[in-house]
Amino acid sequence: MLTRRIIPCLDVKAGRVVKGVSFVNHRDAGDPVVLAAAYDAAGADELVFYDITASSDERSIMVEVVEQTAAQVFIPLTVGGGLRSTEDMYRMLRAGADKVSINTAAVLNPQLIEEGAKRFGSQCIMLSVDARRVNGPNEPPRWAVFTHTGANARPTGLDALEWMRRGVELGAGEICINSMDADGQKQGYDLELLRAVSAAVSVPVIASGGAGSPEDMFRGLAEGNADAVLAASIFHFGEYTIAQVKAFLRERGIPVRAGTIA
Repeated sequence: MLTRRIIPCLDVKAGRVVKGVSFVNHRDAGDPVVLAAAYDAAGADELVFYDITASSDERSIMVEVVEQTAAQVFIPLTVGGGLRSTEDMYRMLRAGADKVSINTAAVLNPQLIEEGAKRFGSQCIMLSVDARRVNGPNEPPRWAVFTHTGANARPTGLDALEWMRRGVELGAGEICINSMDADGQKQGYDLELLRAVSAAVSVPVIASGGAGSPEDMFRGLAEGNADAVLAASIFHFGEYTIAQVKAFLRERGIPVRAGTIA
């Protein structure tokens, strides 16, 4: 049985890790290089590094910070934010990333997914999707894709499930689905969204947005059918350790990779 992955997320703004609520009101969480090294030592399965203002600022990702972060970890590192071409992807992979995550650029140019998959392999391409519920009270659940998250969030007119199916057809090897409604709320992942995504695509799905406890992460895996769970606040601010989460999951029958003892 495949083990499920526990993935801390480093949202980086101006060279510092931050965490907000629904992408705003950011709180400083520390130095990305220091945090990356700590999570590697603590038994995280992977790390995700997002330069969260690269797209909205219309600039390139900070390569030097990625290089410094990659030098500290021996687990898979995914990097995203401001990647607009396969050359940008190449720079990140060369800087030490194992995978690249694309979001806004893929919406603007879907062929970027296909170009990246052909050049580097689907296993290197993660499609990250920020989705928000848009159905009315008595309507079936429906989620739309947004870009430029936070106060600058922009609707794309894309149905989230249809967009993710297309992304996989174009070559994305993994989906990271972030619930904009749940992000930073620490009330649990959007399980309905996770189940819908997991049923819609044939590649691994990472749950993002809303983790507040090991129980939330368990439900994301067991009830949401996610292959991995991503979290930020509960790890950055010391509420739980990677080892505590893994012990909780293991006790409930979720297969996880052995890690540091709590």
